[in-house]
This record gives sequence, structure tokens and C-alpha cells, in this order.
Amino acid sequence: MAMSLRVVVPPHPLIGHWLSLLRDRQTPAPLYATAMAELGRWLTYEALRHWLPYRVVELDTGVGRCEGQVVDAGVPILTCLLGTEALGLWDGARPVVPNSRVVHLDPQRLTLPKSIHSRTGVLVFAAQVASGADLMLLLDALEQQGLTGERLRVITTLVASPGLKALGERFPDLTIHTACIDPDLGEQGSINPGIGSVAERLFGGAMLEGAGQSD
Repeated sequence: MAMSLRVVVPPHPLIGHWLSLLRDRQTPAPLYATAMAELGRWLTYEALRHWLPYRVVELDTGVGRCEGQVVDAGVPILTCLLGTEALGLWDGARPVVPNSRVVHLDPQRLTLPKSIHSRTGVLVFAAQVASGADLMLLLDALEQQGLTGERLRVITTLVASPGLKALGERFPDLTIHTACIDPDLGEQGSINPGIGSVAERLFGGAMLEGAGQSD
């Protein structure tokens, strides 16, 4: 059976609102960071909607009995932050998955845990996806440990159509949650119209030497 890349763009007005603040070149750095964190929170909620394992329990409210749902804490979650820029998204997502194990990954020197439990679900955070090259390197490394398909979700503010095409050809069972799909890449490989230089706008200056940047 043929598979196709699944891209989820939630039609929520607040997601559009925070994305607009990221796009506006006049947005100051503190508000830009807030917008990035809010998108991280909202997109993570959406990513977990039909993915987070839960179990049904019987509850006593004091007035009567009913069934409820609780997150299955026995299923581990690994969070991969692709590049320093992904910290902006993670600031908002962290309260949603507080028990997740977090690994910070330099796209040029990927160092994943040597052993990942067979039941582990993986959330990959990338500030934006342009060509998709860095993300594909990480997905290749995860695939080598058997992490594909339903056990994996990618969360990013923005993805460019060329990167999306490349990802779909290489990882047809992938699911991406994003605020928008932009049509083009500029001459320097930046997303057009995009959200500006995430490193400079999020941290108020150029990234530290050796820090990763998602592509």
C-alpha cells in the first residue's frame, strides 16, 4: 500500500496570530520569543491529539462514578531538539510533555541515545524546515534505531514546499505539524516569505559558534 507524507496545518486563529508576529520584521525579540513558544505549545497539543497513549480508568467523583482518561505514563517520550533555534518552540511545549526525555542535537554532529526503548515515541522540534537536509539526517539516524511512522512526530513553525517534497520522497510515512507551508526558497536557501532569521530574532544576535541551525 502506498504511503504519503501527512502534513497537519491546524486552522486555529491563535496559530495564525502567533505566526503573523513571527513574520512581521518589526516584532521585537521578546515578543518574537513569546510567539515562538506559543506556537510550540499549540502545535504540540495538536501533535498529541491522536498520538499520546492513554488508558481508561474508573473514577469516583463523590457524587457518582464515571470513566475517565489518563495519559499512560508507562510509555516513554523522547524529545529531539534539532539545533539551538528549536529551544524557542520547546519553551512552549515543555509544560505539555513535562516528563519527556530531552536531547539537544547539533545538525552537524548528531548524537542520539545509544539505546531507545521499543515503545518510545519521539517528538522532533525544528524551528523551521527549508531544504529539509538537516531534518533528513536526523530522521535517517532515528530510522536506523527503528523509529519511523506512528512512533514519530515532527513539530516546526514553518516548512518550505521544496523541503516538504524532499521529505515526502524519502519518508512517506512521516507526520509533520506546522503553522504554514511556504512556497519557495530564496537564493540563500531561506524560506520565502518565511519568518526571518530565527537565530538573530530569537536570541537578539548571531548564534554562538558551533550551535546548530535547522535547514
